[in-house]
Amino acid sequence: MLKLITSSSSRIHHHRFPSAAAVTALRPVAESSSPLLRVLNSLGGLGRRNGNSVGRLFFCSGSGSGDGSDQAVDAEVKSTESGAADEAQAKASSAIVSTYPRPEDYLTVLALPLPHRPLFPGFYMPIYVKDPKLLAALQESRERQAPYAGAFLLKDDPGADPSIVSGSETEKSVYDLKGKELFNRLHEVGTLAQISSIHGEQVILIGHRRLRITEMVSEDPLTVKVDHLKDKPYNKDDDLIKATSFEVISTLRDVLKTSSLWRDHVQTYTKHIGDFTYPKLADFGAAISGANKLQCQEVLEELDVYKRLKLTLELVKKEMEISKIQESIAKAIEEKISGEQRRYLLNEQLKAIKKELGLETDDKTALTSKFRERIEPKREKCPPHVLQVIDEELTKLQLLEASSSEFSVTRNYLDWLTALPWGEYSDENFDVTRAQGILDEDHYGLTDVKERILEFIAVGKLRGTSQGKIICLSGPPGVGKTSIGRSIARALNRKFFRFSVGGLADVAEIKGHRRTYIGAMPGKMVQCLKNVGTANPLVLIDEIDKLGRGHAGDPASALLELLDPEQNANFLDHYLDVPIDLSKVLFVCTANVVEMIPNPLLDRMEVVAIAGYITDEKMHIARDYLEKSTREACGIKPEQVEVTDAALLALIENYCREAGVRNLQKHIEKIYRKIALQLVRKGETKATVASVQSVEAKRVEEDNVESHPDPNQKESSMVADSSNPEQMSEPYKEVDKEQTDLPVDQSESPENQLTDVKKVLVDKSNIADYVGKPVFHAERIYDQTPIGVVMGLAWTAMGGSTLYIETTLVEEGDGKGALNLTGQLGDVMKESAQIAHTIARRILLEKEPENHFFANSKLHLHVPAGATPKDGPSAGCTMTTSLLSLAMKKPVKKDLAMTGEVTLTGKILPIGGVKEKTIAARRSEVKTIVFPSANRRDFDELAPNVKEGLDVHFVDDFMQIFDLAFDDDNSQHSEKSVSL
Repeated sequence: MLKLITSSSSRIHHHRFPSAAAVTALRPVAESSSPLLRVLNSLGGLGRRNGNSVGRLFFCSGSGSGDGSDQAVDAEVKSTESGAADEAQAKASSAIVSTYPRPEDYLTVLALPLPHRPLFPGFYMPIYVKDPKLLAALQESRERQAPYAGAFLLKDDPGADPSIVSGSETEKSVYDLKGKELFNRLHEVGTLAQISSIHGEQVILIGHRRLRITEMVSEDPLTVKVDHLKDKPYNKDDDLIKATSFEVISTLRDVLKTSSLWRDHVQTYTKHIGDFTYPKLADFGAAISGANKLQCQEVLEELDVYKRLKLTLELVKKEMEISKIQESIAKAIEEKISGEQRRYLLNEQLKAIKKELGLETDDKTALTSKFRERIEPKREKCPPHVLQVIDEELTKLQLLEASSSEFSVTRNYLDWLTALPWGEYSDENFDVTRAQGILDEDHYGLTDVKERILEFIAVGKLRGTSQGKIICLSGPPGVGKTSIGRSIARALNRKFFRFSVGGLADVAEIKGHRRTYIGAMPGKMVQCLKNVGTANPLVLIDEIDKLGRGHAGDPASALLELLDPEQNANFLDHYLDVPIDLSKVLFVCTANVVEMIPNPLLDRMEVVAIAGYITDEKMHIARDYLEKSTREACGIKPEQVEVTDAALLALIENYCREAGVRNLQKHIEKIYRKIALQLVRKGETKATVASVQSVEAKRVEEDNVESHPDPNQKESSMVADSSNPEQMSEPYKEVDKEQTDLPVDQSESPENQLTDVKKVLVDKSNIADYVGKPVFHAERIYDQTPIGVVMGLAWTAMGGSTLYIETTLVEEGDGKGALNLTGQLGDVMKESAQIAHTIARRILLEKEPENHFFANSKLHLHVPAGATPKDGPSAGCTMTTSLLSLAMKKPVKKDLAMTGEVTLTGKILPIGGVKEKTIAARRSEVKTIVFPSANRRDFDELAPNVKEGLDVHFVDDFMQIFDLAFDDDNSQHSEKSVSL
């Protein structure tokens, strides 16, 4: 039921809104009136008010309530007389411009596409018309007093996702549509729109009534024939329609309370609505809602008033939920902001109170005092230019506001300046014997590195002070380059700091950031000095051969100043901007491949090469270092496990052939983890057996008590039972048989069984049970190399290895001499093969003039392990020997391996990796090795255990290799031989 609410305190507002309909509606003009109340007024079907009516009239629901000054009275809704309506139309202006001819007379109209939302009757909509012809047609229609066009919503592109918003592209596609294509993209139902005004490309439309497209008249501009649609007849007294409309009104009222945006919509649109009826209420709710265009188009197409109201009700209900969510978000944010403001004000008040009471000094005063106390003990040792900067910054800090950004920058700068160890050095160890003991305690071998460190200590002892040095340890992974750095620091009694530069591409990591940047930090060296607290630490720069280079500069070039003994006494960090003395710092760098280090940087470092370990060295390292530390880490006692030398040898030869020992350590840890699991399982089994025995003994004792009440009899029974061990051990044997395969002595007590754990023995026979099947097999493919096959020696990043050169005959015929190469060889190695082919032809011509093998034979030279890239000149002599072996049909000497670069004249040039290649030869049980004479010095420097048992020949010319390889009885041409 509707009630008429009268407010006696309001002013008189008497306005009538004429239209084509027979029923007029009240619309208050006062700005304070809610637009929604006007909606309620119109929907009640009120007649125009009499001239003597006083107060504001509006509708609300049957349970409507007002403030204390409002009085609700029942009102009867009466139909409007036609004479009164005519009078109202004569006295008031309509919200929509009246034109002639009437809007319903237009059956052919221009079609305007609407890309975003449909236009509802009674509402304004600005659109932009880019088509000059269409814009001219609209202007012409307006000038000839026919300012009407059809506004139709544009359908979504069939290939586009309607949920994705791309406004500019959508409008662009709308402007590109013309004629038939545009006609097919328009919805059938649209709105007859009055062209209110045209300003440039902007056209203001006012919706009048619904239209349906029937056919296309012309394409450019698009003109269509239309039918004017009318709402289906409805009973305005129908309870369902009334209830639905009241629910729409109620929901609108709730939304207006929470959303100021909706209030603006209502105030704007209600000026152009005209009469409010149930159909227009539905249009009103849908038009001002935030629903998507398809939902709004559905409301526009619906001609059944009740169904239209239901659709609108759904839309405004969704808007209500969105408004609630918006309100909750706004409330939560407001509470958070107000809470933070309150906390800030209370903290400021607390600071002020403490300052007044003398309980707390000002922040700036406290900071200044802290920095002065920190630098005071170092003032005598601190350089004068640093003290001057600190004093200036402290003065500057006092003048800055604590809330300014410059204050935090200055505070952080002073924090770094005062925290550095200016002039503070650790007491170094100049005891060579003690340092030797520390180095030997941590690492086996590495003689060159240890000698260099002892030399450094000796020089420091004689001078009374030590200078910084830059040492570069190069070698394959896992040989102890990084770990030796910590041992050196301990031997020298220096603080240790490590940072890796692998992949580093920012110069600021070395030199620091400028203080002008937000979040600026000093470089790694300044951070190092602050962390260690001394000015003479040992700094380990790891992976220096893997420096990156990016847009932020070249770190390798930045390291030039840091690692230059002549420059790092005045190292300048971009953040501190004061010189720092790094001349006392000992830099130890590590690298896998020295060739990857830039030459200017390499020139500043003293390179100490660390080759791979041979089998004997790995055995010592595994037994004395790796096994001991792994056993302690796993919590296993030495008497619980025994790993034989044969097992370690098999582990090294078949699983861990790498130059380093990192993989060997992993396999030893794997063995001990499995042993730990075995010991735990045995212990749990013993404990289970002991528990079962205890329970069984208790049960037997209780049975004896029940069967022998007499104590004497009970005692004698127990003695008799205990004297039968077989009977007592029956349940124990059963449990042991079920739960473990370990033998258990039946005569032992449960306590003895629990403590008796057999030692685990790891031997060559069962090593595969712990670490799986062997990874490596013998590198030696041939016991006696056949014709055309020679063993060479190669260097790799993982150490040394043997490398076979195989040559075979493909076909033979006059003038078919050729050489094919395979095995993924590099350019240098391919050139070596061509040189070897030329030398072999010359030598064969000298030795056997009648043999035209090379001129008439197509040969194929292959280097096995085709998946591995190979390059380098050191296989030249091996290739030449292989070709001659095939040409003369004679195999080379057994157990022979060689390496060396050969020239076109047959000279043998020096090569690198002598130790690695020697180790590889020993691993393959080679007895005779051929090296270039220039490499004798490198071989002499090797440890005796590496050279032991080898017959090494040093040659200058290939003919010496020829005589050694193909003449078993005569080796006088190889005069420079060493047999150890």
